[in-house]
Amino acid sequence: MKGLYDDIIDLPHWDPKRHQRMSALDRAAQFAPFAALTGFEGVIDKTSQRVNADPLPPEEEFD
Repeated sequence: MKGLYDDIIDLPHWDPKRHQRMSALDRAAQFAPFAALTGFEGVIDKTSQRVNADPLPPEEEFD
């Protein structure tokens, strides 16, 4: 059975001729915009501690 990509599967990997390959660090930097949430870990931890400390409000609030 002949596969769809059998004619190209063993070709060498393409290397750009006009510029160097991007380093792994530079490639990872492309995802830096997702780091916009880095300042919120403390706020999230503080809120979760408050919520988990007393899951039910005091009985006076039920009246």
